[in-house]
Amino acid sequence: MKLTGKRAVVTGGSRGIGRGIVEALLAEGAEVCTCGRGGRPEDLSAHVLWYQLDVSDPAAVEVLARSVESIDILVNNAGVQVEKTVSDSTDADWDHVIGTNCRGVFNMCRAFIPRMPSGGSIVNIGSISGQFADPSMALYNASKAFVHGLTRSIAVDHGPDIRCNAICPGWIETGMLDAAFEASSDQSAARRDALARHAARRFGRPEDIAAMAVWLASEEASFVTGQLFTVDGGLTAASPINPALY
Repeated sequence: MKLTGKRAVVTGGSRGIGRGIVEALLAEGAEVCTCGRGGRPEDLSAHVLWYQLDVSDPAAVEVLARSVESIDILVNNAGVQVEKTVSDSTDADWDHVIGTNCRGVFNMCRAFIPRMPSGGSIVNIGSISGQFADPSMALYNASKAFVHGLTRSIAVDHGPDIRCNAICPGWIETGMLDAAFEASSDQSAARRDALARHAARRFGRPEDIAAMAVWLASEEASFVTGQLFTVDGGLTAASPINPALY
């Protein structure tokens, strides 16, 4: 068990990638608390502490940090998306996406870095969308690029005491992926096309991202900091021309 004796906070742990990370850290011996905007999920393990929290609210984040106190691992997973271009996006869309995906990560890091002992690890959930723009996802793409930049800054400014890395998931089987396909005129065709572009010939699962998060949080990654790790089943490795599609 790689994380025995470690204390971890995971944001957005009610479902999807966040839930996968919570369960993986718990299985490796960590003491885990997680949070979300809604109430505690009924199927969440009794061994996990739950806090109802909006990470975009700095005062609420500070209250959480004072309640939890010292932690060894921080995973910033909470995120939202809006499927719009820049010209179609509203001020409310900006506040929603940038507030959670950017300010939320910043708030959590600012509150917890002073409370992390030497050897602490921060794992931010970025995205391949922060490196390669998905159509009609302007705010989401920009927000993930911010996460990548903040990750490097934290690693540089707070090393060697704290390591900070980001995972850049590709297409993972979550509600966000479902929402992306729902915007297609032919969802079945869109799914077939997307699968054919993956060298792994499948979409990712939350446990694929969780496995990387466990490694980055562990001592096995003690010389790893300031890096972005793409976990996308080979999607971004391929040429746009894919013979499997024709």
